[in-house]
Amino acid sequence: MNDFFGTMFRLSDLHILECKDALKNIPDGKVLINTINAHSYNVAQRDDQFAEALAGGDYLIPDGASIVKACRWLKGKSCPIERIAGWDLFTFEMDRLGSSGGVRKVMFMGSSEHVLSLIKERAAKDYPYLEVVTYSPPYKPVFNDDDNAAIIEAVNAANPDLLWIGMTAPKQEKWTFQHWNELDIHCHVGTIGAVFDFYAGTARRAPLWWQQHALEWLYRLVKEPRRMWRRYIIGNPLFVWNVWNEKRKASRS
Repeated sequence: MNDFFGTMFRLSDLHILECKDALKNIPDGKVLINTINAHSYNVAQRDDQFAEALAGGDYLIPDGASIVKACRWLKGKSCPIERIAGWDLFTFEMDRLGSSGGVRKVMFMGSSEHVLSLIKERAAKDYPYLEVVTYSPPYKPVFNDDDNAAIIEAVNAANPDLLWIGMTAPKQEKWTFQHWNELDIHCHVGTIGAVFDFYAGTARRAPLWWQQHALEWLYRLVKEPRRMWRRYIIGNPLFVWNVWNEKRKASRS
């Protein structure tokens, strides 16, 4: 994985995948793929460990139209031309693995036993040639040493051909980055949070029209106002402020 140093998490410094077609160029082997959206950019401004985890992965995909627009405005190292949602990454990797021939193994680590059982049931129909294994970690804000050891042991024992981690941001990114060297695996690893619920059917993704008009965030706000109001009502203006502040500081230097 890449090394990341610095006192400020700057969008313009990040290497971000520029289009969906570029997913085809990710090499085989042990590769960490993270996503970035407006919310995670905001959180990374005040959480150094999360900032390091996001920037320290092998690939970062722009999971938000706001990230695409901000990168262009900042004229940074990467200028993505389209949004690559976590769902896009998920379907691409699952289709690629499912068509690679032979029985391959995909592991879902995170979420509840209920959600994981629904994922396993759906995947058996969508990807009959994939063996699905799951692991539900303890539901707690911070894992202790025994929890971490159990998770690592489960992943290594499974030795999957594809690993999905879904514990919501920033927990999933921080955990994966901190324990990366302890994971004795050879596959792509994606931190995709909400996709677990979307695929299980326990949460509904925004209809296509909302997605095409960069309004998926509004759909989630309408559907879950009590849970999402802070992220979007406060978070969206904060994102604009943080991007503008990054631009201002860059122009001064």
